Amino acid sequence: MANLEIELFICRADNFGVLLHDPESGATASIDAPEEEPIIAALKRRGWTLTHILTTHHHNDHVAANLVLKEAFGATIIGPVNEASKIPGIDQMIGNGGTFEFSGHRVDVYETPGHTAGHICFHFPDDKLLFSADTLFALGCGRLFEGTPADMWASLQKLMALPDDTTVYFGHEYTLSNARFAVTVDPENAELKARAADIEALRESGVFTAPTTLGLEKRTNPFLRPHDPGIRKQLSMQDAPDGEVFAEIRKRKDNF
Repeated sequence: MANLEIELFICRADNFGVLLHDPESGATASIDAPEEEPIIAALKRRGWTLTHILTTHHHNDHVAANLVLKEAFGATIIGPVNEASKIPGIDQMIGNGGTFEFSGHRVDVYETPGHTAGHICFHFPDDKLLFSADTLFALGCGRLFEGTPADMWASLQKLMALPDDTTVYFGHEYTLSNARFAVTVDPENAELKARAADIEALRESGVFTAPTTLGLEKRTNPFLRPHDPGIRKQLSMQDAPDGEVFAEIRKRKDNF
C-alpha cells in the first residue's frame, strides 16, 4: 500500500486546509472544508481530484465549503452522527468506535466532545496519522463551546492512548499563542521552553507549526499534563484530581 500524500495550506484567517491523497487510486480527501478557493487551488496545484470530505464538526469555519465542493467534484461527505443535521451535504454518518476505509487505508473514528457536542477525530492507525481538528492543537486544546471541562479531558485521554509516534494534524494555526500561554503554567519544563522558542522562530519565518506528534504533545502540552507535579505546584493544586487541574488550565487559557 502506497504512503498517503498530504498537502497543508491556510484557509480563511488561520484554519489549516489539509488534503490527503492516495497515489495508487487517486482518491483525495479534504479534512473539513473551511473555504473553497484555497482547497480548489491546492487540488489544481497537485493535480488531484477531490473524492471525499471528512468532516470533524459543524462549525461554519469547518463546513462552509461542503456544498460547493460536493457540487463541483461529487465528493462523499463523511461526518459525525451526533451533528449530522448540522453538516451540509452529509452522506455518511459515523460515531465513536466507527471504522471505514479510505482507499484501502483504515480509518478509526473517535468521538471527542468538548469543543462541540459531537466532534469527531479521524485516526489512520496503519499510517500513524491523526486529524484532531479543534479537539487537540499543538500546545493547546479547543475552547469549550458545547461541552464541559470533564468532557474535553475525557476526549483528550482517548487521543493520548494512541501511539506516541502518531503524526497529528490540527485545525488552526494557534500555536504561537498556545506556546506563550503554556510556559506560564509549566515554567520549569525545559523541553517546552525550547519548543516555544522554536515556534517563535518558525512563525517569524512564516513556517507552519503543523504537524506535531502525540509524543511531543504529551511532553510539552499542558492540557495533556494535569498530572505533572510542576504544573500542579504552579497552580497551587498539588492534591486536586486531574480533571480539576485540567479545568483550571482551560479557564486560564480562556482569560490569557
